[in-house]
Amino acid sequence: MPSFPELAEPFTDGSVIVRLAAERDIPEILIAYQDDPEMHVRFGEERPPSGAELGRLAERAEGDRVSGRGLALTIVEPGDDTCAGQIYVHHLDWENGRAELGIWVAPTRRGSGLGRRALVLVAGWLLRDRGFQRVQVMTEPGNERMIAAARAAGFNFEGVLRGYTRERGARIDNAVLSLVRGDLAG
Repeated sequence: MPSFPELAEPFTDGSVIVRLAAERDIPEILIAYQDDPEMHVRFGEERPPSGAELGRLAERAEGDRVSGRGLALTIVEPGDDTCAGQIYVHHLDWENGRAELGIWVAPTRRGSGLGRRALVLVAGWLLRDRGFQRVQVMTEPGNERMIAAARAAGFNFEGVLRGYTRERGARIDNAVLSLVRGDLAG
């Protein structure tokens, strides 16, 4: 089974750093959920996670990375190791070379370009270095900030999958944006 390597160095473009998620990120994650009471809804969750639930996810992260089930990454700014957001690599299809990215940025850091730059770094790594052929972002069609960040990162808007997922007892439409290996310059 393919897996993700341990990152020797975090990804950076000089203005954003993406590193493996760590237990030390939990307080900032809890604050982000508190500052944005709708964040859990955009992730299809019934309610915001508790500190204990985030702790269990952190404990499971290494096994998920090694087994190739998923990867949790934290977005930070140079000179500050405080969690400013996270990117999740999930819904992996190793056989067909496809991965999905989920991302959030702390409310106090939104609009700064952190999400866009982090998407560029992670998607580029998956497509160039990990052998993936397609990376996609799926979000509700009304999540204009996410759609704008993905487009700015080079993702192409493909359309809306009507009633694609079941969340909180209802069918939800999903906007799909993708980046394929052929989209990368050089």
